[in-house]
Amino acid sequence: MDTERADPIDTARRGLLSGEAAATAVMALAAVVLFGLGTTFPQVRAFGYLPLAAGVIVAWSTNRRFARDHSVITGCLALISAISVEADISWENIARMGVVLSAVVIGPWLITRYVFDDRTIQFPLRRGQPWSRLEWGWLLFVVVVAWAVLPQYFMRTGVYLNWPPLETWSEIIRLFFGVNAVGIWDELFFICTVFALLRKHFSFWTANVFTTIIFVSFLWELGYRSIGPLLTIPFALVQAFIFTRTKSLPYTVTVHLLFDALVFLTIVHAHHPEALPIFIGV
Repeated sequence: MDTERADPIDTARRGLLSGEAAATAVMALAAVVLFGLGTTFPQVRAFGYLPLAAGVIVAWSTNRRFARDHSVITGCLALISAISVEADISWENIARMGVVLSAVVIGPWLITRYVFDDRTIQFPLRRGQPWSRLEWGWLLFVVVVAWAVLPQYFMRTGVYLNWPPLETWSEIIRLFFGVNAVGIWDELFFICTVFALLRKHFSFWTANVFTTIIFVSFLWELGYRSIGPLLTIPFALVQAFIFTRTKSLPYTVTVHLLFDALVFLTIVHAHHPEALPIFIGV
């Protein structure tokens, strides 16, 4: 069979023992090294480019359709790895991250749509369909859980120190802007781009797990360390499920921003507990 002309349904069912899965697993490993281990142990960061390149080689040895999508994701990861995504709210870093993170959302959309003639990357709005009671209930659940759990995580592990000390109102405002901007970007890139492209070639949960590994590695560099993966892994898995189920980017982003609102309030509280006494037990 001509692998370039493989049926889309067939390519969406690639198993864990396929060449496509091997290429994606190696790419996910590269993300762990570049953003995870490479943050904790900077001396090993450069070694992440070896599996990143190996993944591309393996991908192109399988089929061209998969290799194109794999290469788009790989290129994005390489570009992101060229900058530091650790919490830094200086205007210079905000501008740098803004340019790079925007490029890895806009670039894949333009390439897949106008070069590959592929509309896999979409940003569905679900206009005219009100949110259900279950969806509203989930938003409330997210707020309650985030309020109860995030302060315990940030303050008892000390990971809030991965964020700036917030000594001025300007820094607080910039943190608020940065947390929300990155939260929106997370959904545009990891769900609408990475997950969507992988979902073409794998089952839902296989694509979801691969995407989660990459997402959690990124969050580690951002500052969610210590036991952070125990929180970010289920969050990432559920976000892909919500997006697939609701087919609504605004709803998926709202869930994320509510969670991030509590992240922001927790960091402010950790630095200035007397000014924001809204949490208990910390």
